[in-house]
Parts: sequence; C-alpha cells; structure tokens
Amino acid sequence: MKLINLLRSINCAKNISYRKYSHAKRLVLGIETSCDDTGAAVVDEDKTVLGEGYESQMKIHLDNGGVIPHIAVHFHKENIKSVVSSALTSSKISLEDVSAIAVTTKPGLRGSLLVGVEYAKELAKISQKPLIPIHHMEAHALTARLLNDIPFPFLCLLASGGHCQITLIKGIDEFYLLGDSQHNSPGEVLDKIARRLKLQNLPECYEMSGGKAIEHMAKKGDPSAYKFPLPMVQYRDCNFSFSGFPSYSTFTIEREEEKYDVPADGVIPSVHDFCASLLHGYALHMIHRIHRAFAYCEEENLISDDQRILVFSGGVACNTYIRSALEHSCVKDLKAKFYAPPPKLCTDNGIMIAWNGMEKLKANTGIVPYTENLIPDPDCTLGIDIRHSVKKASIKIKSPKLDVKNEKEDLELRSYSE
Repeated sequence: MKLINLLRSINCAKNISYRKYSHAKRLVLGIETSCDDTGAAVVDEDKTVLGEGYESQMKIHLDNGGVIPHIAVHFHKENIKSVVSSALTSSKISLEDVSAIAVTTKPGLRGSLLVGVEYAKELAKISQKPLIPIHHMEAHALTARLLNDIPFPFLCLLASGGHCQITLIKGIDEFYLLGDSQHNSPGEVLDKIARRLKLQNLPECYEMSGGKAIEHMAKKGDPSAYKFPLPMVQYRDCNFSFSGFPSYSTFTIEREEEKYDVPADGVIPSVHDFCASLLHGYALHMIHRIHRAFAYCEEENLISDDQRILVFSGGVACNTYIRSALEHSCVKDLKAKFYAPPPKLCTDNGIMIAWNGMEKLKANTGIVPYTENLIPDPDCTLGIDIRHSVKKASIKIKSPKLDVKNEKEDLELRSYSE
C-alpha cells in the first residue's frame, strides 16, 4: 500500500494531468542528495533538460556556520518527494516514461546520501526501472559535456566546499587522479575567512555564503594589494593546499583591525582589496598545479597537442574572478581550450546526475537492476590514483604570473550569470 500511494503521489500530485511523453528517446531521472541540496531532473539522450526540481538548505546552514548533518538529513526527507515530483511535472512525463533512475551514491554525507538512495530504490521498485549509481565528483566533471562537444581525453579541475582535485578523464568511467587537496578544501577555507572578516555583519552579504560574499566584496578591490604566499611550490606534484590562506588572513586581518581600531563587530577598511587579493592567490595556486598537470600528461603521452582541454567545475567554479583567471591562463599561456558549466550547473543539482546517468545508459555501463541493494559510500576516492607517478616525474614549473590589469579587463567583459 505504501508503494502504491507513493506512485500515486508522484504521478498525480496536486491534480496535475501529465502529457504522455511521445518521443521515442530515452529519458533518465537523476536524484542528488549528497550534502545539503535536494535536486532532481530529467534529461533525454539529445542533451535536452526536460525539467527539474530543487530545494536549497543554504540559508538554514548559514546561520549555523556550516552544514549540520542531521539537519541536512531532516530537510532532505521533507523535500525529496516534492523535488522529484517537480522534476517529473515540469518535464510533462510520468515515472513510467523514464528509461532509468540515476542517483548519487558517493561521496558525501552518509545520511544525506541514504535519503536519495532509498527514495530512488523505492521508485525503481515501483516502476521496475534500472538504477544507475553515480559518483558525485564524476558527475561534476562531465557536466560540461552536456552543453559542449568535449572529446576524451581532457583535464578537469574540480573545486568545491569539500574537494579540490585535478583529474585526467579518458572515458565516461575512466578517471585518473593527478592531484588532490591535502588539507582544507577551497570552499571550506573561503567560508572560514569570510567569518573571520565578519562579512555576514554587512547587510549586502547577510544572506550570502562565505565564498559568495568574498567574491562580491572583491569586485571593488585591487588583486595586487596583498601578496598571499604561493603554497607548496617546493613540492613537484599536482596536490593542493589551502591551509596557509587562513593563517595569513588571520595575521593580516588582526594587524588591520589593530591599525584602524576596528570595533568587535566591524570590518576592516581594506576589505575589498583583501578579498580581491585572496581570490588572486587562489587562482595562482590553482594555475600552478594546472600547468604541471598539462606538462605531466604531455611528457607521459597521455594527451596530444590537439587535446589540450581544461574543464573547471564544482561550486568554486561559480567564482567569476577565479574562473576568468584560469581561462585567461589556459588560453594565453597553455594554448588550451577552456570550458566551465554555467554557475547553476556548478553547484550540486539533479541535472548533472541525470546527464551522467544518460552518458552511462548510452554507453551501457554502470547500470544495475532495480533489485540491486545500493549502499552509499561517503568516503570513496575519485578514479585511479596516479599522484605518485606525478610526484616521481618531478616536473619543474615556473611560478605562475597573472597580468592583473589585463585579467581584470577580461573579467569585466565576461558575464557568467546564466
């Protein structure tokens, strides 16, 4: 009875009548609940996004200084049914029309993953549709292929609140990890520095995440005002470390607060310059590792001259300054093509899960029967780890430089608001 009622609620919510999807194209329903965003979407095999549903918990967790796992699980449970219903409704299809159900199974918060996995399993059992388990980071990496014709192989930089990884992608399920974050992730560090800057005390930043607030303040700043140390230049690998940014930030902010006698709830006068310089330091660190990744892949004959492609994805790819700086360096210095999904597809969403599921469906890989007992894997790695090989190659790279004036002009000419 429970399963029958669930089917009725999915197909007949709010007395909406569905138009039968008449095309003979395959459709994939994607479900995403890896952290604090509940997302679902339907994508067809011609790269058309038919519809989606989405609920964000950002404002809830913003007041708590970060994602609280049990709170995230609570709201996923509250939102999952309506989000999936919205995706099907806006797609004008019923559950029976989909060819398969894709769902994030790894990595992420265990409880959050479990909500999406269990719901997907119920839907699959009702409709007897196959399941496609999805690796969250692989989905981020392949999202750009939904909007662009990007051939394999290509390099991808994934930067978010939980990860910073650079990988060589040779196929839909063939990933080679070249570098990973050693300490804190870039998004996590931006949030921490934003709290130390007390940006949430500013009315214009009150409802923004830490990273978004820093980007907002940086627009009026001088990226050359402060010189953040370039991390890990002594290590000839492609790993990342953002742990030095908070320590330098704390020292500098305390010095500025004392110099200008800033009140306890106040913000330093040079906050715009500080935020712009912070993002500039981030960009330089990422560019340094990207240059070595390209050099390594060329030395090992893993890519050719006509395969010089970088895809930038994940939540940090929403940042217009970092995004523009990486594109500038790729095109000018590396003579490489640069792709990044629009910001809407860089954050966690159901579209990227549905698209990754469709790629797997078309390639006939990674598909399991609806009877499969999917188990979330919150701590899995990305692809085959070849970081030791990169380190062994010991490729020397010059410290990256960015022409601040030209880079700022490039940024002003671009808009990534779509």
